[in-house]
This record gives sequence, structure tokens and C-alpha cells, in this order.
Amino acid sequence: MFVKVMLKYFTERRKIVSESTLETELNYSPKPNINILSNNNIRFLKTIYRYSTVPMTILDSSLRILWKNGAASFLFKRGLSIIGEYMTRFFFPYLDDEKSSDIYRSITSRESGFSWRGRLETGGKDTLTVITNTMIFPIFDDIDKDDKPIGYLAIFDNVTEENKTMLKNTFLSLLEASKLKDNDTGQHIQRVNRYSESLALSLFDNPGYSQINREFIENIGFLASMHDVGKIGIPDDILNKEGPLDEREWKIMKEHTINGAYILDTYPNLMAKQIALFHHERWDGNGYPYGINGDLIPISARIVAVADVYDALRMKRSYKDPLTHQKACEIIEEESGNHFEPEIVKCFLKLESAFSDIYNSLAD
Repeated sequence: MFVKVMLKYFTERRKIVSESTLETELNYSPKPNINILSNNNIRFLKTIYRYSTVPMTILDSSLRILWKNGAASFLFKRGLSIIGEYMTRFFFPYLDDEKSSDIYRSITSRESGFSWRGRLETGGKDTLTVITNTMIFPIFDDIDKDDKPIGYLAIFDNVTEENKTMLKNTFLSLLEASKLKDNDTGQHIQRVNRYSESLALSLFDNPGYSQINREFIENIGFLASMHDVGKIGIPDDILNKEGPLDEREWKIMKEHTINGAYILDTYPNLMAKQIALFHHERWDGNGYPYGINGDLIPISARIVAVADVYDALRMKRSYKDPLTHQKACEIIEEESGNHFEPEIVKCFLKLESAFSDIYNSLAD
């Protein structure tokens, strides 16, 4: 309990410190400096970029948003509510102390041309994450006389789809490699994706699961399939053995969780690693590889645990016969509070007919 409390404390403290870093360094004013909008240079920028397909905003010297074009409104799915906000706050919680300080140093330094370039992300409960390559350029009243900018022009290059495509292609390559090792799974990984997405969507409006947003739902609908990628490192004679494993073989088989986390360690989406490492942990702490319990297990792994076990129960394997949908549901319900988180089991029972439909529609 102490560890959980301290983790929550430091998470909240980090958010507060990050949010205040630029406010302190830039000496933020209580109100945006709208007077600069009448400046001729800024009026010119507004005129030529109003209908640009490239998202742009004009900021005052404290990085408050004073104006945005239509492309920026479309990109961030927000209208007038963006006006008057600090640009840096708009990108929380993704903007950390280090990046905040880097922005401050760059836009206040003549050596860096009062400019900054880097990657920023934004998102929310009901919106998907937007990833942009962002450039902030100075605006001067008189470039020959002024020592510092009166404001800034921020340009956002949306690379969200490019980034997602690159990551998905990489993950798909890993999945294809894992299939070469274990051909007995058939449509298993696709079904686990669908089950997991359905469970996450069911938890979306639950007040106890604020971390489940649209981005989470979209990600788990693809990354759940990475749960057994660590089996690439399991010897073929164990992985494809007909019949139950002995104690030595089972010990080696359980290493696929750690193998998967090692393989996915350098990938930018943490969910994939969490699913691979923790999907065999149990709510009561009797799982593996670490025997952690309760909400110390990442929510993504707790969801995939239910999805994976349900499908494994339904499947025919060389060492077992398939179970009926009804019997699989009974086992899942019996394991509520033991193997599985009770709230997720409640969602599963509400969705059990959908699970059956998914299994049948993607049958091997």
C-alpha cells in the first residue's frame, strides 16, 4: 500500500511541477497579450495563413494562444476554447519538465534564433492522441531594432498517421515472426484483439478507469495481439510439445513473458511491453513472472488476461479439448477476485454473447 501511495504522490507532483515550469521561467501574465494582434506583421501572418492547410497558431510572448487558423481547429478538434490557453498546457500531460525547459531556453535565446523545433503530443478522454512535429518561430515588431520577439508563430506538422503506420508495420513483422514458431494459435491473436477492445470500451465510462480513453481503446485493439510475442524465444520442442509440460518445461515456458518485455522494451508504446510482461499475473498475486497483485498490474494486462484465458478455454489444443462458451464463462466468473479483476469480469459477463460471436466469426 505504501508503494502505491508514493507512486500516486510522485505522479501527481510531477504533473504539477511540469505544468508550472514554463509559467515560472516565462513569467506568465494573468491575461493574454491581445494587443499584439493589431501589429501589422501579425495581421499580415493572419491574412496569409488563415486558409492554409497547415495548422498554425499565433502566440504571445508567454506562449498564450491568441489566434489559430481553421486547420489548427480541425487538427486539435477544438474551437474557441483554445484561445487564451498556454500552448504548453494544451500539450499536458505529455509535456515533461525536460522538454518544457528546452522550449524556454530556445525561444529566449538569440543563439537558437528564438526558435524551437520538436515533437509534441496532445489528446484527451474523448479524443485520439495527435502527434505533431512542432516549430515555433519568433515574430518581431521591427527585426532591425527589437531585442526580443513580441510573439511567436507555431506550426504543427501532423505525423500521427505516419507514426501509427510505422509502429503497426513493425509490430506486424514481430507477429509474423512469432507465427513461424507457433502455428497452433490460428486466429487466436485476432480474437484476443477484439475481446480486449470490447472490454476496454465497456470500461470507458467507468469512473474508476480514467486512464481508458479513446487512444487506449484503439491501442489495445491492436497491441493485445503482442501478448505472446515472447514465445519467439521458447525452444520448439517445448512450444510445440503434444501433451502437458513437465516442471522444467513449464518454468521455461513462463519465461515468454520476460522475453516479450525484452523484445518490446525499445518500442515507444509502453502498452505492448506491459501486456507481454504482465498478462499472466493474477489479481490475487499468484501469477507470474513477479507475483504482483491488484491494480499494481497494468490495466491493459488485466484486460488481456481475461481475453486470453477465455479464448484459450474455447480452443482445441494438442493437449486439451475445447470447452463450450457456457463452460468458459462459468470458469471466468468463478475466477473473479482470484485470477481476474472483479470489475472486468462484470464487464465480460455483460459482453459474453459478443465474445461468443467474435469467437465464431473468427473461428480457426
